[in-house]
Amino acid sequence: MLDWSPLHPIRTRFLKGYALMPDLDEIHAKVIPHSDQRYDTTGDYFTKDGIEEFRISRLSDERHEHLILVHELIERILCHHRGISNEAIDRFDFDYVKSGKLGEPGDDPQAPYHAEHRFATKIEKLLAQELEVEWNRYLDDEP
Repeated sequence: MLDWSPLHPIRTRFLKGYALMPDLDEIHAKVIPHSDQRYDTTGDYFTKDGIEEFRISRLSDERHEHLILVHELIERILCHHRGISNEAIDRFDFDYVKSGKLGEPGDDPQAPYHAEHRFATKIEKLLAQELEVEWNRYLDDEP
């Protein structure tokens, strides 16, 4: 039987500053009313009780919800791999929204996860093509 404790060498990685971060062991995803999001966003992720939680705003087309989920999952996997913590992401996102800036926080080149966000968007666009989703209509979908 494998030891799944956070310090098991197979289940952890050394990251910047010698911090340890456990692998993603359990993931939950929910589609929720937009008003239940932690801030004004259609896709969010955070860790609660050791479980990676994904929250997607309910939209007019379930394919749009799927695209957001895939984007968030890819972004989170890349951030995890590169040692970018949820706390750093939350700090940036909440400050960004609080400052009154418009647009997606991850599009800002100052975002600690900018490159990861951009890559996730590329995959999201490829998946949109396969799902026959018109990209501009998707971007205009309001929760």
